[in-house]
Amino acid sequence: MSKKILVTGPDLDPSAVALVKDHGYETVHTPAYADSDVISTLLVETGAEGIVSRMGRLDADVLEKAPKLRVISKHGVGVDNIDLQAAASRGIPVLVATGANAVSVAEHAIALMLATVKRILPLDAGLRAGRWEKAGFLGRELARSRLGLLGMGSIAQATGRIAKGIGLNLIGYDPYADNDVFERLGVKRCSSLEELLEQSDVLSLHCPLTDQTRQILNAEAIARMPEGSYVINTARGGLIDEDALLAAIQSGHLAGAGLDTFAVEPPQANHPFFSENRIVVTPHIGGVTREAGARVGVEAVRGIFQVLDGQPVARERIANRALLADAGAMYAKAGE
Repeated sequence: MSKKILVTGPDLDPSAVALVKDHGYETVHTPAYADSDVISTLLVETGAEGIVSRMGRLDADVLEKAPKLRVISKHGVGVDNIDLQAAASRGIPVLVATGANAVSVAEHAIALMLATVKRILPLDAGLRAGRWEKAGFLGRELARSRLGLLGMGSIAQATGRIAKGIGLNLIGYDPYADNDVFERLGVKRCSSLEELLEQSDVLSLHCPLTDQTRQILNAEAIARMPEGSYVINTARGGLIDEDALLAAIQSGHLAGAGLDTFAVEPPQANHPFFSENRIVVTPHIGGVTREAGARVGVEAVRGIFQVLDGQPVARERIANRALLADAGAMYAKAGE
C-alpha cells in the first residue's frame, strides 16, 4: 500500500499530484473546511507522513493523533490555522511556499482597490436595474495618491510594482524588512505604524496574523487614517476589527474597503458587510489562480519531500524554525 500525503482541502493542482506520485506516495483529501475530528480521523486511518495545509485547523489535538506525521507544508504563506508550537514540540517543521502566489494575490489586491475606489459594483448594479447614474456622479482619480503597504513581503512588493504602473506613490511600514527592500521598489519607509496610517490614502494589508497583529486595524488605528481613505485586505481577516471598519465606513470617515478575507471563514450569511455597497468582498480567492495553484502546490509538495528525504530546506521557508530550535535545546538539556 502506498504511503500517504494528506491534503486538507478537496483539490490540489495536477502537477503537484504528479510530483507526489513520482515519489511513490498518494494524496488523500479532506472536504473543504473539514473540522478537527475529520482531519484527525483521516490522519489516523492513512498514517500520513506529510500534510499540505489548505483549509481547516491543525491544532494540538489534531497533531497528537498523527504519530507518523513528519512535516506540514502550507499551501501558501499564512500559517495562523496551524499550531506552530504544537508542531515544534513534536519536531514537525511547518513550511511555507514563500512568494509562489505573490503575483496572483497582488493582482487581486489591485483589482479590489480599483473596484472599490471606482465604485464598479454599485454602478453596475444600478445600470442593470435601469438607472443611468451619470448625472451627479463624481469619481476619484487614483494617480498620485499614496498607497500604504503594511508589511513588505513578496505579495506587498508585487502589489507595489503594479501600483507604481498606475501612478500611485508608495509608502510602507515593516519593522522586520531591510532597507534595501524599500529602496529597490522606491517605497518611502515609515518609521511607525502611526505614520503609515496617517499618510495612506489607500491602505493595503500584507502582514501575517499573529497575537501582535490581531485587529491591528482597530477603531483607534482607523481614526488616524485620512478622511475618505480606503482599506484593502488580501492577507487575513483577523487583522481588522470588523465592527470598527464598518462603523468608519458608515460614518463616512472611510470611503470604502475591498476585502478578500474575513475574521471567520466562511462568514455567516447575514454578515453586515454584505449590506454595505461601499465594501467589495470576495471569498479568499486572491491566490486561487491556475498559475499560482500550480506554483504553490508544487512548492508545498517539494518541501514535504525535501524533509522526508533528509534534504536541506531554506531557513526562510520554515515558519516555526525558532520554535524548533527551542524545542531541540530543551530536549538536549533534558538528556544531560
